[in-house]
Amino acid sequence: MTTLEATRGITGGVDTHRDVHVAAALDPLGGVLGSESFPTDVAGYQALLKWLEAFGQVTKIGVEGTGSYGSGLAGYLRRSGIEVIEVDRPDRQKRRRTGKSDPLDAVEAARAALSGRATGKPKSRDGAVEAIRVLVVAKRSARQARVKALLQMRHLGITAPDQLRCRLSGLSVEALIAEGIKLRPTRSGDPVMSATKASLSSLAHRICALDDELAELDERIEGLLVATVPSLLDLFGVGPDSAAALVVAAGDNPERLHSEAAWAHLCSASPIPKGSGKSSGRVKVHDGGDRQANSALWRIVVVRMAHDPETRLYVERRLKEGKNKHEVIRILKRYVAREVYRHLPRG
Repeated sequence: MTTLEATRGITGGVDTHRDVHVAAALDPLGGVLGSESFPTDVAGYQALLKWLEAFGQVTKIGVEGTGSYGSGLAGYLRRSGIEVIEVDRPDRQKRRRTGKSDPLDAVEAARAALSGRATGKPKSRDGAVEAIRVLVVAKRSARQARVKALLQMRHLGITAPDQLRCRLSGLSVEALIAEGIKLRPTRSGDPVMSATKASLSSLAHRICALDDELAELDERIEGLLVATVPSLLDLFGVGPDSAAALVVAAGDNPERLHSEAAWAHLCSASPIPKGSGKSSGRVKVHDGGDRQANSALWRIVVVRMAHDPETRLYVERRLKEGKNKHEVIRILKRYVAREVYRHLPRG
C-alpha cells in the first residue's frame, strides 16, 4: 500500500441486520474498495472498524438503522471518535431499478454519507432521555393492554347471562372494575355463568395490576423529566406524557438539531409549499418526522386553546382574518415547537 493510499480519506457504509452487519468502503471519488460481513457484537464492531481502517484513514461512516439494529454499532463508532451519519434505507423505487442485496445497500449508505445526501447525526442513546424512552415503551404497552382488557370486560358484560348483564349494565369504568373483582365462579349448573364470572374477574384483576404498573412507570418517568427538563414541564399545557414524547424525539444529544427550524421539521410542524398553478402560495404541514412529537404538540395546542386566555384571543383573531381552525392549529403547533426548542436538554 502506498503512502497516499494509507492516508487518503475512506468513507464507510453499513447495512445493519439483527445477526450480521455488512460494511462497504469507498475511496474519496466514490470507488468501491470492498465489502465484508461482521457479527453484531463488540468483537464484530472492532473487526469492522479495523477492516475499514486497513484501506486508509476513515473520515465518516454511514449507518442504516441507528435507532434499531445499528444502535450498538453507532454507539461503538462514536465512542471510537468516528463521525457517524444516519442513513435512511433506500426507497423501493430505487431498489427496483438497481437491485437489492446487502453489499449494494452498504455501498449506497456509504455514497449517501460521502455525497452529503445524508447528513443527520444519530441519537446518542446513552443518557436520561434514553432511559425515558425505554420506560415510555413499557408504559405505552401497558396502557394499550389496559384499554384492551377494559373493552373485553364491556363486551362480556353485554353478552353475559341476563342476571349478570343487568348487574353490570351502565356501570362506570371504576365501578365495573370493582364489581369484576368481587365476582367468583359459581358452582351452579350453568357453565356459561361460571365461565363469564371467572373471565370478568380475571380481566378486572389484570386491569388493577396494570394500573399499579402504570403508576410506577409514571413515577419513574416524571422523576427523570424533572431532573432533565424541569423548565419544559413549566410551560403551559405541557404534561409528563407530552414532555416525554418531545425529549425522546430530540434525544440525549439535541445539539444534532442544528436549528429551531430543523426541530420543527422533525416534529412535523414545518409548513411546506403545496400550491401549483392558480393555487400557488398555499402551504401544508410536513407529514413526515416524529409522529409522537407531533401528537404532543397537538395536545399542547388543544389544551391552550381551551384554557389559556391569550391563546383563545389569538385563535379568535385569526379566525376573523379568514383562517380556518385547522390552519390556526398548524400555526400554533409551529409556535409551540419554537417555544419547546429553547427548553430541550443540552449536552
